[in-house]
Amino acid sequence: MSANFFKNTKKNRIGGALRDEHEDPFAIKEGKFRFGQLKDSFYYTDWTEQSFLADAGRKGMVSRSFDLDKLKYFIFVALIALLLLLGRAFWLQVVKNDYYSSLSESNRRRAEVIEPKRGIIYAADLRPLVRNTANFVLYFRPIDLPKDELIRDNLLRQISRILEGEPALNDDIFLTVADESAAMSINVVPDNATFHELKEALSKIKLGSLESYQPLFAAANIDYDKAMLITLKLPNWPGVFLSTKIRREYLLPTSASSSVVLGESSLAHILGYTGKIAAEEMEFLGREYSLIDYVGKTGLEYSYEKELKGRAGQKNLEVDALGRQKKILNESVAINGYNLQLSLDLDLQQKTEEVVQAYLRQANLKRASVIIINPNNGAVLALVSLPAYNNNLFARGISQEEYNQFLDDPDRPLFNRAINGEFPSGSTIKPLFAAAALQEKIITETTSFLSTGGLRLGEWFFPDWKAGGHGITDVRQALAQSVNTFFYYIGGGYQNFQGLGVSGLVKYSRFFGLGESSGLDLPGERAGFVPTIAWKEQVKDEPWYIGDTYHFAIGQGDVLVTPLQVANYTVAIANGGTLYGPHLVAKILNEDNETVEEIAPRVINSGFIDQHNLQIVREGLRQTVTRGSAQSLQTVPVAVAGKTGTAQWSTKKSPHAWFTGFAPYDNPEVAITVLVEEGVEGSTMAVPIARDILTWYFRNR
Repeated sequence: MSANFFKNTKKNRIGGALRDEHEDPFAIKEGKFRFGQLKDSFYYTDWTEQSFLADAGRKGMVSRSFDLDKLKYFIFVALIALLLLLGRAFWLQVVKNDYYSSLSESNRRRAEVIEPKRGIIYAADLRPLVRNTANFVLYFRPIDLPKDELIRDNLLRQISRILEGEPALNDDIFLTVADESAAMSINVVPDNATFHELKEALSKIKLGSLESYQPLFAAANIDYDKAMLITLKLPNWPGVFLSTKIRREYLLPTSASSSVVLGESSLAHILGYTGKIAAEEMEFLGREYSLIDYVGKTGLEYSYEKELKGRAGQKNLEVDALGRQKKILNESVAINGYNLQLSLDLDLQQKTEEVVQAYLRQANLKRASVIIINPNNGAVLALVSLPAYNNNLFARGISQEEYNQFLDDPDRPLFNRAINGEFPSGSTIKPLFAAAALQEKIITETTSFLSTGGLRLGEWFFPDWKAGGHGITDVRQALAQSVNTFFYYIGGGYQNFQGLGVSGLVKYSRFFGLGESSGLDLPGERAGFVPTIAWKEQVKDEPWYIGDTYHFAIGQGDVLVTPLQVANYTVAIANGGTLYGPHLVAKILNEDNETVEEIAPRVINSGFIDQHNLQIVREGLRQTVTRGSAQSLQTVPVAVAGKTGTAQWSTKKSPHAWFTGFAPYDNPEVAITVLVEEGVEGSTMAVPIARDILTWYFRNR
């Protein structure tokens, strides 16, 4: 290269060295700046060496930015974030899998229930006591309702107007109005009570929750014409559905070929009624029920709910975004419920109610109960509790005003006093303790006591019902004349005579079924009450006195029984010592009325009283009719045996009147118990009722 070239070059400083811009790129010259530790020499770098040194400088800068002490915090934060993501994924995909799967599947598929026919309840002669009618039920699927509140409210207004019987409006707006400004222009109709009820029910459902995918009950028992109008409008009403459920009508057949709808009837206490399922009932009834189902609420409808209901079928549908059916994916058929054939003699039931009503009207009374049982198997032939009610009111949906009338009625017509009422037994309990004293050999059939009008213990006097007493009395006469003194002796003892004592009275009360429910196939049966020494000390904080034992022995004091219990131990006396569990249902039938199951007699207790001792008691009960307190029963076409009772329960109100007995005496076919509340005396009120019922029965059967 020429010398001028080197003279004209500019000097550049790069990396501490000087370089001419046009000099030989591979020559190293001396410079003014020291670089490195090479004594006094300087480097003149070419562009390649410059590039190398610059890169080395950058490496130094990168290595300083990734300080390992700071990197560990970044790793810790990253691990926490990863764990949170994994935990959330586990929560959504494992823990909440069923929930979100249900929500997702519900957007595409729906299950439509195919309602089975509820089983029919028949009397003993297969006359129907109920029938099924159509019940149109309106319900919502909240997730499918319009999301815009104004549009949704106007949809509710349209529905409520139809339900209230008001003129329907044009509902095209429900699918065409999409924005708020347009919705505001809708001519809003006045709100009625039904609108507010529907709106309040929807306000409790959170949109997007699992409940919003479940049916929400809106209205039931919709009239046919209203149901048809709603059906026509359903295609324009997203999230609104109409289902046909079953409503029960309760009947009183007048002949084999005709029937009439009942008004108030004692059958209501037996049959019960169905009503809309409550949320708490869903928990124990099972998943086969939905929130718009109807279930048995009381009576046999409740006790045999599973048998009567049947098994619902299911139609799986594919739906569009508005919840409308597109096609049926699959279908399973419904299995209809079983029918029930009762042991109830319908004519006897009706006649019993007529007789009791007539006597109550004459005495200006309202409360009574009668139970008639077959003593050979425990089958209930009639069960009357008055006052009664019309269960059709509840089946169709009772109003609050109507329900309040029942609650405010002092005679409590909804109360089944035949099985739920607990009363002092009065003298009807005496046959039990007579049998117990004979069984324990405290007395024999010839043992006698002198009745002079009562017993005196110190300052206390325990009277007979007859002033002056009954004279010399044995067990048969004591039963026939209801002599209190005799039962004071055998119950609590007197002077040197040792009676059963409270432990013996309790023992035999329980042998005959007192103090516990009998297991009748109706809900709500009460157990009555058998007092004990321990109970009185604990509850009343008092010792047990001899007077308590005397009162117990004649059916007064704290002992309480139900009319059903009295009828049931009368059965045991009548049949020779077998205490049956009473039952109303005799057979369970399929929909063709073929027997599926026959209800066998259920024995609660037997063999606890010798036959000879029971025969002595029965002879005493027969003498009650032939020469005792129930002589008016001699007009019955067959021989009757029984026991009257007058139960004190209030110092201000009249005693309860009892009669319990059986017929025919030699070969019992029926056991009957009558209780008239505040009926004064068994001989003047309860006995005539029993006489008229038994007379009709044995003349017509």
